[in-house]
Amino acid sequence: MDKTIELNLNFPDTKTKWENFLINQGITDFSSREVDVLDHTIGLIDEDGHLVGTGSIAGKVLKYIAVSNDEAIHGARFNQIVSALQEYLFGQKIYHSFVFTKAKYSSSFAHLGFNELAHTDTAAFLESGTPSIQDFLTKVPRIKNQNQKDVAAIVMNANPFTLGHQKLVKLASSENDLVYVFVVATDASLFKTAERMDLVKKGTANFKNVVVVSGGDYQVSRSTFPAYFLKSPDELITTQTAIDALIFKNIIAPELTIKKRYLGTEPFSRTTNFYNQSLQKILSPTIEVKIVQRFRDNEKIITATSVRQLIKNSDLKDISTLVPPTTMNFINENYQILQERIKKGMNIDGN
Repeated sequence: MDKTIELNLNFPDTKTKWENFLINQGITDFSSREVDVLDHTIGLIDEDGHLVGTGSIAGKVLKYIAVSNDEAIHGARFNQIVSALQEYLFGQKIYHSFVFTKAKYSSSFAHLGFNELAHTDTAAFLESGTPSIQDFLTKVPRIKNQNQKDVAAIVMNANPFTLGHQKLVKLASSENDLVYVFVVATDASLFKTAERMDLVKKGTANFKNVVVVSGGDYQVSRSTFPAYFLKSPDELITTQTAIDALIFKNIIAPELTIKKRYLGTEPFSRTTNFYNQSLQKILSPTIEVKIVQRFRDNEKIITATSVRQLIKNSDLKDISTLVPPTTMNFINENYQILQERIKKGMNIDGN
């Protein structure tokens, strides 16, 4: 009978055998982006001591699941791997997990209790356990007769919250009865998730029809979306943005009766510009997509990237024209902490 063992990828021989097995199963991407985030990897060993299956955990995302079914009952090894990974998560008191997989394998995970949230021709995104997406949406505040109101949404990283963000929220607030601001909840930014949430709440406090909520696990981050089963960086961007947009369109927006989504133009980031185009294509016409020209300070476009660069260069005096007082106060009070994060390698590019 096959048995499950832990694989320590810090051992070169073990990692080589693991990679060779996955290569034979058609998985060839072992970049640091994919492998360095793994917390736990298991192997399935047959009676002859051969590796016949493997799976890994990164946070609460199942990754690198592959099995050899040459001499096994169909599905048995796959079930054994997924069950072992979930048992590991339960042992870590994690009762909610996700998997991104090739679309053709979605039904295999569904047989094990996973619920598909979205899929494209290429990939599927599924979850298992609690709190589920319905649990997440149940906790989002609502207003009276919301289904009869004009409800809009903005999704932002706010790394940090700038005057550009604030003006976009102000515009949406003036044009709708209720505006949800979803803050991306992945800790892969110079400003941590809790800090960004607090800055957005403080920076929008004057807008009484604005509700700031965490994007939770459902604003799919590029830092968590795996690329190892996709063919190219372009396919990664296309698939990730489509999955993100479909979850918003088919689950989040209907539940909260969101009719409009606001986006800022993106003149600098190819990825974000592509994301905007993908959102417009997938959400329209069900959800109106309103793309607003980026706001400027003395003809210079306001971006969070420029704020982070000024922090790195210690040019704090130039930041005050780009961010609201609440953000400026935070930067002044936490300047040394932010500098330490940059020195330790925190990437300040991107969004």
